[in-house]
Amino acid sequence: MAVVDLLNVKGEKVGTIELKDEVFNIEPNQDVMWRYVDMQLNNRRAGTASTKTRGEVSGGGRKPWPQKHLGRARHGSIRSPIWRHGGVAHGPKPRDWSKKLNKKMKKLALRSALSVKFREGKLLVLEDITFEEPKTRRMREVLTNLNLKDEKVLFVLPWKREEYMNVRLSGRNIPNVKVLIADNPGNGKTNVDGLNVYDMLKYEYLVLTKDTVKKIEEVLGA
Repeated sequence: MAVVDLLNVKGEKVGTIELKDEVFNIEPNQDVMWRYVDMQLNNRRAGTASTKTRGEVSGGGRKPWPQKHLGRARHGSIRSPIWRHGGVAHGPKPRDWSKKLNKKMKKLALRSALSVKFREGKLLVLEDITFEEPKTRRMREVLTNLNLKDEKVLFVLPWKREEYMNVRLSGRNIPNVKVLIADNPGNGKTNVDGLNVYDMLKYEYLVLTKDTVKKIEEVLGA
């Protein structure tokens, strides 16, 4: 099994933790990761862009001038796309951009992204990280202790509890730092909702807690 150091918030090694190879050390599937990211970005699109065609623009029901004998170009409506204030030819219309992936592909994409971070040595595991109150200064101290002060860092925390929400609030004003909480309380089962491929690839370093690792292995190792 893969093994990484277990650190505390002071950056000190307090032990090691074993990671399941089938989750954190597989051969990354680049194609499936691309499909996952493509799905994420498309699902963010509102799809509300809209323009009016010549049939939807008001006015222009009358032919602007006779067809012949004026020496002018022929026109049937002042709402033609070639006229100012006319309709738009082939413009965008509201549409649904969303895409879907099946569960197996989603799990493979997540395992691939986690494996990329592990193989690149960009995966850190903390014993835990909780704050009693939101403090940007405390988050900066943690980043300094982990030698990540000038890096792009993604934290993934396990539970939507106050002590973890405070950590997320503490990191929101720090550039290049994002804190995710991989949880969806109330559905009665273990989950890692919020963990996604796009953010794992966008940020240089991935920081998990021991409980987050346990949840990921329970969900993705099945």
